[in-house]
Amino acid sequence: MELLKNIVAVRNYVSQAKKEGKSIGLVPTMGYLHEGHLSLARKARAQNDIVIMSIFVNPTQFGPNEDLERYPRDLERDKKLAEGARVDAIFFPSAEEMYPSNFATYVHVEVLTEVLCGASRPGHFRGVTTVVSKLFNIVQPDRAYFGLKDYQQATVIKRMVEDLNFPIEIVTVPTYREEDGLALSSRNKYLSPEQRQSARSLYRALKLGEELIHSGERQVEVVKEAMSKEILAHPETKIDYIAINNAETLQPLDEINGKILLALAVWVGSTRLIDNLVLEV
Repeated sequence: MELLKNIVAVRNYVSQAKKEGKSIGLVPTMGYLHEGHLSLARKARAQNDIVIMSIFVNPTQFGPNEDLERYPRDLERDKKLAEGARVDAIFFPSAEEMYPSNFATYVHVEVLTEVLCGASRPGHFRGVTTVVSKLFNIVQPDRAYFGLKDYQQATVIKRMVEDLNFPIEIVTVPTYREEDGLALSSRNKYLSPEQRQSARSLYRALKLGEELIHSGERQVEVVKEAMSKEILAHPETKIDYIAINNAETLQPLDEINGKILLALAVWVGSTRLIDNLVLEV
């Protein structure tokens, strides 16, 4: 497995692969890999001749009071895990490589980014779409892989790819969960043992919402209230949002019908966690 630290090295690597007629799958990550990331890598491995994983903690998607500096990093650990998932190359650029001092261009997707996490984290998705579009231009993959834990992110990326005519297939992979349902996240590392127990309430709340809807409940506020009570019954939890939205437009629903997204963001202690379920009603 190769470690590529600058754009020129990646382009040379990709150029050689393309000369040999090989297909390329890209797995964008911020590192501190877990089984969720590795499930993306394994999917890419099954569908492409070459798998490139990017590891870059992207500063432009963090707000001024967020966890950029303390976001977990461990390149040596990540290299071993990526190699075990048969990744061919890791692109590991510096912030200066991706954003030179005169950098002045950003990509912004409208509407889809104005709800859910976009409302809670202003500027977040502008950072995501900008860095992903840069990665797409640098790597020029045939396919790129995103997990559905970040459902809004995957939806935004798909819209960007369609609107800007990137010749790339976006492949989504289901959320990878612990046995008790907690969605894997690099930020789970922040949780104390007690907070880890409280974090289980996110998935329990989603499943409760699913159960209520499947039993016939169609009032948005009734479902959201039940989900809220489930979460707040656990110590150190604070709700950022609970949403019941259209799964395609991401817009809030007045009445529950069609393909819907149950989504939430919850603070457990000082750690913000997200999760979701998609339902057909």
